[in-house]
Amino acid sequence: MGAKLKVAGWLAVGAVAGALATMQLQATARNGVAQLPLEELQQMAAVFGMIKTDYVEPVDEKKLISDAISGMVAGLDPHSQYFDKKSFKEFREATTGRFVGIGIEMGMEDGFVKVVSPIEGSPAFRAGMKSGDLITKIDDTLVKGLTVDQAVKRMRGEPNTKVLLTVFRKSENRTFPVAIVREEIRLQSVRTKEVEPGYAWVRVSQFQDRTVDDFVRKVDDLYKQDPNIKGIVLDLRNDPGGLLEGAVAISAAFLPSDSTVVSTNGQVPESKAVFKAQPQDYVRRGGADPLRTLPEALKKVPLIVLVNEGSASASEIVAGALQDNKRATVMGAQTFGKGSVQTVRMLSPDTALKITTARYYTPSGASIQARGIVPDVMLDETADGNLFAALRVREADLEKHLQNSQSPDPKDDAREKAREEARKKLEEETANKNGTTLKPPPEFGSPEDFQLAQALNQLKGKTVLVSKTAVERKAEDNTTN
Repeated sequence: MGAKLKVAGWLAVGAVAGALATMQLQATARNGVAQLPLEELQQMAAVFGMIKTDYVEPVDEKKLISDAISGMVAGLDPHSQYFDKKSFKEFREATTGRFVGIGIEMGMEDGFVKVVSPIEGSPAFRAGMKSGDLITKIDDTLVKGLTVDQAVKRMRGEPNTKVLLTVFRKSENRTFPVAIVREEIRLQSVRTKEVEPGYAWVRVSQFQDRTVDDFVRKVDDLYKQDPNIKGIVLDLRNDPGGLLEGAVAISAAFLPSDSTVVSTNGQVPESKAVFKAQPQDYVRRGGADPLRTLPEALKKVPLIVLVNEGSASASEIVAGALQDNKRATVMGAQTFGKGSVQTVRMLSPDTALKITTARYYTPSGASIQARGIVPDVMLDETADGNLFAALRVREADLEKHLQNSQSPDPKDDAREKAREEARKKLEEETANKNGTTLKPPPEFGSPEDFQLAQALNQLKGKTVLVSKTAVERKAEDNTTN
């Protein structure tokens, strides 16, 4: 496999960072129609008519209109989007954490699908697939040459249909077939473990419908196993965000009830709000407080929050709330910088509009739009430094991103140059070494996880290997005197 594909594969696990919005859900579109610009609409109708009558071949009217709506919304900002039937189905799968497939957390390695972890109870789990397994073939299709999305689509499908995987297991040096029947999978967005006696690791990989319930259940289990937990690492690295209420609830689990978590401000009245660490600000209508069973000790246990360039949106709300309220030490790398809220409004039973309706602000009143959360302690990715950080895209790199109303917009030239230089260096090293010595970043939560080790050192009062090169990326004033 070429060096470019190898580098792309290493970044695949975190590639969706920022793709999910911090969202609020509304069942219907707002009432009322704004005054319409009739002359411009007449031009649109004229163009539609010309395409229908003059284009070289017939066009589908519904697709033409759908594309026009998509283009109109895409011109706003990177996070507003029109959902047609297909994309809305995929969006709902992402936010609910439910999809039909085989049930693996995956990445890419050497051009193959790498099983990071089979989801407990899933078809892949029951079939005996293990972490580290490489999927080399999906039915009759070789995996090498496929993108991550292409591989995912081939493994997903309709319920009760079969997919045949060819698997290479390194530890046993053998290749074997695995036949799996697809079924509905519930993603586990929360993982926990006691990494050392008295010290727990709690990873939230995404803020979905069930994230808060899963968080409560797994944290309760941690305290049942060890009621005397001395420190917790809340891992939000590569967490692309999700539901706003989930971010408020996870923050509330660690904060006093009168603490401010986040505020929002936009054009419509309902976008102007302050969310506190209290049930009425995160409990769904008619529901009980999901945090009610959590041990009181969680409010005071020493806490570290791990973030990186892939921590976006809802995960930035949590990190900002815990940092501004002096409840946790934030460690890692400056975050993605997505400081806007999207609302999903239904247009029909199968279509919807996701539109940016507000900016959000941390408890201190700071906007992190195109800036991000700056950690209290900067850490490199590995003991060897930041091998991949420069390659990751952040909010400020996206076209049409919202400006930060509190500071000028950052320049892009230096960041683009750094990214290109890092990409070339990685590709050259990979080509020269034939991929034998250059390793991808370690799995989060593993014994090789350098940043987690530094977080544990911080909790224990031991020496922390702080980054010697990472600095805050500040917005630069582009004006001249």
